[in-house]
Amino acid sequence: MNQRNIKYLISIGLLLVFSTEVFAKEKDSLNVRLNNLMENNSACTLNKEQKIQNLKRLLSLGNSLPRQQYNINTQLYKEYKKYQTDSAISYVIKNQKIADKLGSEELKQETLIQLAYLHCARGMYIESQNILESISKSKLSTRLLPYYYDTYETFCSSYGQSNNNAEYYKKSELYRDSLLSVLNKQSLQYRIAYAAKLLYSYQQVKPLLLSLLTEATGKDRGLVAYFLGYYYQMEHDLELSEKYYIISAISDVENCVKDNASLRALALIYYEKGDINKAHKFMQAAIDDAIFCNVRYRTIEISSSYPIINASYQEKEKNQKNTLQILLIIISLLVVFLAVGLIYIYRQMKRLAMIRKELYRTNLQLGQLNKDLFVANDSLKESNFIKEEYIAHFFDLCSTYIDKLENYRKMLNKHASNRQIDELVKILHSTTLVETELEELYKKFDVIFLNLYPSFVEEFNALQIKEEQVLLKRGELLNTELRIFALIRLGITDSVKIAGFLRYSISTIYNYRVKARNNAVVPREQFEEMVIKIGNITLKNESSES
Repeated sequence: MNQRNIKYLISIGLLLVFSTEVFAKEKDSLNVRLNNLMENNSACTLNKEQKIQNLKRLLSLGNSLPRQQYNINTQLYKEYKKYQTDSAISYVIKNQKIADKLGSEELKQETLIQLAYLHCARGMYIESQNILESISKSKLSTRLLPYYYDTYETFCSSYGQSNNNAEYYKKSELYRDSLLSVLNKQSLQYRIAYAAKLLYSYQQVKPLLLSLLTEATGKDRGLVAYFLGYYYQMEHDLELSEKYYIISAISDVENCVKDNASLRALALIYYEKGDINKAHKFMQAAIDDAIFCNVRYRTIEISSSYPIINASYQEKEKNQKNTLQILLIIISLLVVFLAVGLIYIYRQMKRLAMIRKELYRTNLQLGQLNKDLFVANDSLKESNFIKEEYIAHFFDLCSTYIDKLENYRKMLNKHASNRQIDELVKILHSTTLVETELEELYKKFDVIFLNLYPSFVEEFNALQIKEEQVLLKRGELLNTELRIFALIRLGITDSVKIAGFLRYSISTIYNYRVKARNNAVVPREQFEEMVIKIGNITLKNESSES
């Protein structure tokens, strides 16, 4: 293989990789858009209802001529046609009365064709067929003839599908041919109908459908995208089939088309790909739309596949619950181990405290015996540093432990809620444990810190202007502001760690620190350095006195 062929193959490979990546990103974007539309479906429905209400207001004015009322009713029929068939029927019946009043044969025939379509959608095939057979094709106007053929083709297709009758499938094709014969060949309706003919007769239709997709808008775009999805499904290309079914579903949701086939098709694609959660989600949405619209043939179509998907979904849910039970047992064991570990740490801390007390006494004795004041002061200074670091680590450990307990409570609450164990949920909903531990932790912190730096409050206030000095409430040792700077005195200057310990937001801690710096009697940039030095003189004096 020469160098030119190798470069050619490398170029082909890179192109394929790039195309695959672009396709994946495009499909992910379409998925996100569809999910957002389905979660915020109320906005699309609100727009639809608003448009319907505006038409109804025109009727309620009461000053419209019969023909104007007929036109408004027709617009309402079109709005309800793929949205709510019962309401659509009511406006067609009103138009029948208006047509009788006007004595217009064309309008009577138009309402009959509309009513036949709606009866077919509701699964009332006998009524639909009787109406269609009662219409004299020879008396239909050029305007109504395409609607007549289109409705007859829809009836034959739906009825053939409902009883799996091949004869009606053939009739459906014949009526589609008749429809094509009366449509303008340049019109979008003709090209879509022709594409459907090619698609269902297994002829090459891909270029035409791709061209139509760029041209069609609204509900027509959803229909063309559905045809493309069906085409790629027949070609066993699930990825492209999924993509175009998603485009079709997006169009249906945006246009409030409840009589749709895209959601069911998507559910079956996801089921075939093994994504049971998505399959169940879209199949349930398809059922909800069919019931809302009262489209019987869609309901029958969905009912043939829903039990299979639902059974798989229930089985997956059962397995997840079993896994959850196992995880709960494991977590319970981990909690026991954690409790044992905490008890062990607590005992070691008590032992360490005793050792530190003994070391402190030893240091005092050494200080009395040692005449070298500098050596004694250095020793006390080192001891002080060790003490500060120990306290900081101790409270950091307590804060981390409380975080873990809180996270554990939330996690168990979530899992337990799914199992609907009322008593466990009630217990786990309680935050009393965390609040009590925090209150006790802060009290211990205040006591221990003030034992180390008894003059901290006075020295801190001395760094503040008189109007902004901290006034503690009765019974308070420290308040939030003082605790922030107490932690800074201990060497914990990171606002994230301070916020985590005191259970405040980082912005709140930041505001406290900025406020204190702004109210300082010393330069702002030196304020926190002065806070860190609080207690040094006191400790040295105490050491000298002892």
